[in-house]
Amino acid sequence: MTSAFPSLPRRPTLPSISATKSPSIYLRSSSTALVHSSVSSLNSLFANSSSIPPGSTGDEDCKSLILRAFVPHVAVHVSDDTNELAREKGFVDFKEMLRPYGEDIPGRITIRDSQGISSSYEDYGIRFVSLNDVAASGEKWETMASRIVNGSSTSEKPDSKDGVFQGGSIEEVEELVNLHMERAEELSGAGLSPGGDGPGGRSFYTLYLRRLLSALPLSPHETFPHPVACVIAISSRNTSPIETLRNLYTSGSQVSLPNYVNTDYLRYYVLVHDEDRDEIKKSNALFDQMKKHFGLHCHLLRLRSGGRAVISDDDAIVVPKTQWISAAQELTEINSKDADYGEEQPALCLPDSDATGLQTMVREMAQVSVIPFMERCVATWNDQVASRRRGLSGRFLSMSKRYFGSSSSRNSTSASNYDPLTASYHPSTPEAQMRKLADYAFLLRDWRLAHGVYELLRTDFNNDKAWKYHAGAQEMAAISLILTGTGLTSKVRADTITPMLDLSTYSYLARCSSTYSALRALLVSVELLRLRGGGAADEAAIWATRARDMLTAGSIAHALVTERVGACYSVREGVGTGAWGARKRKAAMWKMLAAGEWLDAGKLQMSRRCLDVTLEVYEGTGFGHVGEFIEVVKKHAGYTPLIDVHGGHGDGSSGEEEDEEEEEEESVEVQSEMLDAGSKRKSVIGGVVRPELLEVEANKGVDDSFVTES
Repeated sequence: MTSAFPSLPRRPTLPSISATKSPSIYLRSSSTALVHSSVSSLNSLFANSSSIPPGSTGDEDCKSLILRAFVPHVAVHVSDDTNELAREKGFVDFKEMLRPYGEDIPGRITIRDSQGISSSYEDYGIRFVSLNDVAASGEKWETMASRIVNGSSTSEKPDSKDGVFQGGSIEEVEELVNLHMERAEELSGAGLSPGGDGPGGRSFYTLYLRRLLSALPLSPHETFPHPVACVIAISSRNTSPIETLRNLYTSGSQVSLPNYVNTDYLRYYVLVHDEDRDEIKKSNALFDQMKKHFGLHCHLLRLRSGGRAVISDDDAIVVPKTQWISAAQELTEINSKDADYGEEQPALCLPDSDATGLQTMVREMAQVSVIPFMERCVATWNDQVASRRRGLSGRFLSMSKRYFGSSSSRNSTSASNYDPLTASYHPSTPEAQMRKLADYAFLLRDWRLAHGVYELLRTDFNNDKAWKYHAGAQEMAAISLILTGTGLTSKVRADTITPMLDLSTYSYLARCSSTYSALRALLVSVELLRLRGGGAADEAAIWATRARDMLTAGSIAHALVTERVGACYSVREGVGTGAWGARKRKAAMWKMLAAGEWLDAGKLQMSRRCLDVTLEVYEGTGFGHVGEFIEVVKKHAGYTPLIDVHGGHGDGSSGEEEDEEEEEEESVEVQSEMLDAGSKRKSVIGGVVRPELLEVEANKGVDDSFVTES
């Protein structure tokens, strides 16, 4: 990525929305002049991710994005002197220093499944969170997200005081994507090429999906954001290290976590050695003492404390940007940078030895401690809890609860472990342990075991009328089945996956008023089904249409998902030279609808880009409503094609320069008029042609399977 661009209007550096984080980069003093250019920072919004292997596609990137969203969460609970050492290096605390190095663990991580078969993954990571933030998190996001998407007026936002941020707000994700779009339009208006995919929908959709899956809110019905382990750290500056470690263990156990969070997680002890102030012999002796007292889950981290590293240092390495943050946190960071108008914030840097030490610690903790701990938990729960549920006695108990448990309210209450007052199961109940077993198997990418346990839980949660648990089990059973790689025949999709997603969506919306969870379930399923191609891609388009109906018409998310419906249809490849069975016209139709929605949302550039795809298929056709709709959108979006699809100008003339200048002037006038009268756009389009007639007319008379398209 080059930084030799003319300067833009003064804007602060924006966070990158690349699909994966950039690797660490060595920066010498000779290359510091252009590193912090605000122009290059804006341009990086649309740069191709450097961590994606050559030849990989955006589809593979979407699958990797989904897999990386569901990773083990590790809490951090450290002493004050450890946080002070991190602050001296420019970080907020020790957790923020660990966080970027846990999102993408270098090298291959080996995991054993329930059958003892080992598999290696290069895209694995862990998510570091503060233990106090976990305690402060609640489920306020549920009612807030439901109010916003259902159209209720509310100013309620997730509680982000004291730096505690959580995901689950569709409104904030929408606001963040809108902000990135506005900045991208400024960059494009300055004459700079955005590079990569550009603001052509997929990058913004990837950003929307990433922020939807970032910072999963703490909830009783799933254990993905619950801590799997906890880092307890002290530094060599501590005067009473062993006693401090014991106090941290005690205080961490006494943190007021929600009652549905199991506190029986792994403790991982870290001694941070200060290279510039303390002797390594003393730290080694202390580390040996730690292993005797607390076991083998310990690590000695050696860091330098000689002031904050700067970019001009010979061994300086730029700290990777944290990618998996909530939309609320990213909005806060952008607003804080906007407040410092014109002041460029220097990039956080670490010495090469410190960065290597942090990477080594995170990798060793994940490979040697966290993953084996989860594997042991899966084996224990599978043998002691799930096997009994699969046996004859477990089936008989389930049947008795189903047929006799509801004979009276008293019998039903005594037979169920579900607490309707807290809407949760206690962590010690078999239902909670099996849900955690399934989630751990999913985090370890043992899809078959996860699917089998989710299948068992669906019946139990339905009998107990634990509707949110039931919806979550339906959701993850469908997703894990798709990920198993088994053949998704039309019968399997119709008899298994469709009922699961249908029941999950219904329970989330009608019984739990959790639109965020329903939207997450559908969009993840859409992306995974789309990757399977064939008939599964057609069903992905149907579920994407269902997700589109959940969103407010005229919003950015509504337009993004509308475009994604067309992307699902475009996956279908035709057979033979005539491309029989392709869905080119359907894909173009949804792009055409998206062009109208982008116009309603005031995003003229996005509308014009959708028209570029649509006109290749539908311009010049005999469909009256389609033609009228396209002409209206072209007029109000100020559309001026760079290359005419028919090889000339519509009137058959050769296209003189004077005509081109007049068209450009007219486009500018129309664009200014539409920006000033944004409230009239929807009525203008709806007054000419009803969009609901487009799909009928676009497919009327001739099926895609029998059309030969050049």
